[in-house]
Amino acid sequence: MPSAPANYRILLRTPGAAAFFLPAAVGRLGIAMTGIGLVWLVHARTGTYAAAGVVAGGFAVADAVMGPQLGHLVDRFGQTRVLPCALVAHAAAVALLLTGAVPDLVAGVLVGATLPQLGALSAARWSALLSGGRSSALPGATRTPPGASTPPANASALLPAAFALEALANGVSYLAGPALVSVIGAAGRPGAGVLLAAALVVGGGLGLAGRRRTAPPVTERAARRHAGRALLGPAFLRQAGLGLALGVFFGATQVSVTAYAVGRGTPDAAAPLYLASNCTSLLAGWACGAGRHGGSPHRRQAAAAACLTLASLPLAFLDAPLAIGAALGLTGLAVPVLLVLASVLTEASVPRAVLTQAFTWGNSASAAGSAGAAAVAGRVVDAGGAQAGFAVAVGAAAAMTVLALSGAVRARERQGSPVMDAATSREEP
Repeated sequence: MPSAPANYRILLRTPGAAAFFLPAAVGRLGIAMTGIGLVWLVHARTGTYAAAGVVAGGFAVADAVMGPQLGHLVDRFGQTRVLPCALVAHAAAVALLLTGAVPDLVAGVLVGATLPQLGALSAARWSALLSGGRSSALPGATRTPPGASTPPANASALLPAAFALEALANGVSYLAGPALVSVIGAAGRPGAGVLLAAALVVGGGLGLAGRRRTAPPVTERAARRHAGRALLGPAFLRQAGLGLALGVFFGATQVSVTAYAVGRGTPDAAAPLYLASNCTSLLAGWACGAGRHGGSPHRRQAAAAACLTLASLPLAFLDAPLAIGAALGLTGLAVPVLLVLASVLTEASVPRAVLTQAFTWGNSASAAGSAGAAAVAGRVVDAGGAQAGFAVAVGAAAAMTVLALSGAVRARERQGSPVMDAATSREEP
């Protein structure tokens, strides 16, 4: 069985792959720094975390709402035309924030509204590079142009490994980015942290936009009109629902871990508990890229969701720090598997004409779930303690299991029967 490093080497040696993946990874580090950078900057200006939280909340909402709209423009006009415009707008929004030319809340909303979804753009490029023109069967679709990068042999089998590589880059970014900007903020230079984040986003984004050979081809208007129906289809909505539930799991877990540590009088213990989950998640994400990915992705998604439910269930009853850390570590093993399979099934459920939108809607659903769960879990923790907050996370994992099982049952019922829906013209895996 091929190893994860072997698969990753094959992917990154594919002509044009490293040239778009690495700039996107750099930009994603900046994205991971932006939210916490806003908190440091606004707190330094106002002296209150309440104001910083409001600005960060406005930023997150604007990012979640406008991300799919930017994805729609990308699907309509292409990455190389839309991304530079978005980056200019983002740089201008950051400039307004740093100079104080507009109120902090307005600037924070503008920063979030213009933040490009580089992860979704990179994932769409992997799909175009490794899946060939399989979604070009739609009327009016544009096939990959001559001279585009040639995919490796058996490229479609490497798509899960490509999404695992994306998940790994995302995990590293959200582990290192907030830590880096916090070090800069703690050194008394919060503005420098925001500026560095913007520089990484703009620099990485421009590097991605400049790689025209691997940019997904733009489909014609007739194809996009039919393809848009796929975003309302049950296959995609199921994956969006799973993303929402996973966001709820993240949001509730973060609040509950902090409440647990503070409740024991050891607030510093929260960091090692987060680290336990993050480290196992990175290891599992790395392992996701290894070997064959046989069997139904729906069944594997249901199994991963069930494992997450079982691993998180003890959190609602345990009290010892080591036991909590071990349980969090086990949950971290399931999360990247769910992320990779969600990308695989999202890619399979919609035509390429709306693929970027689909990826950004998934990201927005997860972000909305995390933000909403943080508020709900906070009230639950106030009423019943950290274990009650963990119970919210367990409920979210159970909801994921139900959704994934329904997808597996649906896929089994349709096994061997191609889905000829006009919106997708693709076979449900």
